[in-house]
Amino acid sequence: MPQSAVSFQISSVSNAQDPMIQQKIDLKTKPLGALGLLESLALQIARVQGAMLPQDTLKIAHPTLLVFAGDHGIAAQGVSIAPSEVTRQMVQNFAHGGAAINVFCRQVGFKLEVIDCGILTPVEDVDGIINQRLGAGTEAIHLAPAMALNTVDKGFAMARDLIERHHQAGCNLIAFGEMGIGNTSAAAAIMAAMMQLDVADCVGRGTGIDAETLARKLALIEQALLLHQRALTGPKAVLACLGGFEIVQMTGAILAAAERKMLVVIDGFIATAAALVAVKIAPNVRDYLIFAHQSDEQGHLRMLDFLQAKPLLALGLRLGEGTGAALALPLIQAAVNFYNQMASFSDAGIEAVV
Repeated sequence: MPQSAVSFQISSVSNAQDPMIQQKIDLKTKPLGALGLLESLALQIARVQGAMLPQDTLKIAHPTLLVFAGDHGIAAQGVSIAPSEVTRQMVQNFAHGGAAINVFCRQVGFKLEVIDCGILTPVEDVDGIINQRLGAGTEAIHLAPAMALNTVDKGFAMARDLIERHHQAGCNLIAFGEMGIGNTSAAAAIMAAMMQLDVADCVGRGTGIDAETLARKLALIEQALLLHQRALTGPKAVLACLGGFEIVQMTGAILAAAERKMLVVIDGFIATAAALVAVKIAPNVRDYLIFAHQSDEQGHLRMLDFLQAKPLLALGLRLGEGTGAALALPLIQAAVNFYNQMASFSDAGIEAVV
């Protein structure tokens, strides 16, 4: 039976209370703007959480990081330093707690969940992996559409159910990461299609490929865009033609979280490509997005600029998994805590310097 289309009702975030919120920030015991991006972050969080009065407090509750995993048909063409089998091996590593994302989530207090969206071979008899498989890897995008259009809607529906479970459990901040050999190719293709850019402006070295592999990757993505150019009629069609199962579900999860007025933390290049599609589908999504970091991947800064995003970190990361999103959580908590706990000039009996 065909999957029915999934739509999301996402409200814009009101800026009516911005003067009051900004005044509360400005009257903290510091020079104006001295906390930099933490101040604009606190303002964004206060908007999303509807802080209406000076005494209103902000809150991060049950922060959760979801890692979506999927395989890509284009990986068989050697566009990465690793074969597709490594996707499954890394998913096992996540489940056993041994990856960088596990270490960072434990350190900062993120609950971590791993979702199998469609790796080539599922991991059997391992706890901690959620089965939301859309298939056993996508088709090779330079030869065929990655998936059927109704598969995109199926992935969106699965993602919405996943987010709803976390929302019902009290989570109000959710972060996204991914795992999938070949997924920088899919993300670069999505970027080129959505932003109407030359492929060369979007394609990078991913996990660290050499010049010969980079040239092959570039040629295959150009071939994919040429093959599908008439079918790229909208964001969902772009996902169907060029995306990955993990990118589809990440996009759906971003939309669903914004629908539930949750804060959404975006990781690196692949997650930002999903965010780009989500914003194209529903522009109000942008109000809920916090961009964790600027990765070292070619094209990421350009995509961030397109989304008018100022990332919290720039550490030269290019690992994926949600590692940048995890490392950003203490900064988000710092923005909340200074807003809630830092004394005002009048509280402290200090002459205002505003």
